[in-house]
Amino acid sequence: MRSGDPIGRLYFPLTGLIAFVMDMPNGQTVATAVVGNEGAVGVLTALGPTRSPMTAVVRVAGTALQISPTQFQGALGRSSALRGAVQTHTRALMAQFQHVAACNALHSVTARLANWLLQVHDRAGGDTLPLTQDTLAELLGVRRPTVTHIVGKLRDAGGIRSNRRGLIEIDRPRLEMATCECYQLMRRRIDRIVHTEEAQTPPSGADVAALFANADETRPRTPARGVSGQRPRHHWPD
Repeated sequence: MRSGDPIGRLYFPLTGLIAFVMDMPNGQTVATAVVGNEGAVGVLTALGPTRSPMTAVVRVAGTALQISPTQFQGALGRSSALRGAVQTHTRALMAQFQHVAACNALHSVTARLANWLLQVHDRAGGDTLPLTQDTLAELLGVRRPTVTHIVGKLRDAGGIRSNRRGLIEIDRPRLEMATCECYQLMRRRIDRIVHTEEAQTPPSGADVAALFANADETRPRTPARGVSGQRPRHHWPD
């Protein structure tokens, strides 16, 4: 799903990871948020027919449920709990946008890379992350030579144990020491949003069944432009 495209389908990842990125006029890209099975792509259609404000890119292959905007809006009309879940997801995503914007402005590229790697690790599972240097450059909004330099710094600090072609093996405790305060602040804020609001109006099994009764499952995909984690904070399907 590219920026400016009509949102024709909503995607709810079961596994894998999707990055939201901004495409700049000079061809560079920078990530603004990532989602796994705690989130979704295309929920702005809850506000009515709209175009995607950003590009969604699969960065860790996986599977997802998909549903049409019409079916989604119909389910929302029948369930106040689902409407509450959409509001919670939107608030959590906005919080992530805000923290990423502040981190990009205030902190070093090294700390920002550690932050992104921790977020990917939260959703992808396992200590070996399928991330190329091109992907890291896209997440950070920098050139590949900068990524090579920063990866080397994190390796020297012990946050990255190895950097094979297309794979990065991390040492999470050391990586947490290399990041800025943004990671923990963002994680606590999003947890607070989700846990507080979910406790008030959790979607029932019937709500979820109504939403996905006619949904299709997409098969595993390799990273590519379009839309298709393991430590979810907020579930859509159960």
